[in-house]
Amino acid sequence: MEKLFYTVGEVAGILGENSSAVRYWSNSFSRYLHPTRNGKGDRRFTKEDVETFKRIHFLLKSQGMTLEGAAKALAADRNAGVDRNVKVLESLRNMREQLAEIRKTL
Repeated sequence: MEKLFYTVGEVAGILGENSSAVRYWSNSFSRYLHPTRNGKGDRRFTKEDVETFKRIHFLLKSQGMTLEGAAKALAADRNAGVDRNVKVLESLRNMREQLAEIRKTL
């Protein structure tokens, strides 16, 4: 069973980083990460947040980008994702119309 929320320490363990780096990235990339807080005020991250952390880690550590460069790369990824989703939706609408036409001929 997959977890719904991950603590800072769990995210740090997944990435092989220390907890302070995860907290710093959480603050630096707040546009892309949206942790909730528990009753004690501890951050809780979703699976999507963990995937974003993995991308941030890759950009910073493997690609050697700066924080600003990584933020620009994430923004470009997000925009590309939106464009991709628009194309997929358009394609699905076209398929639906084609199926409706086929159904009429049956």
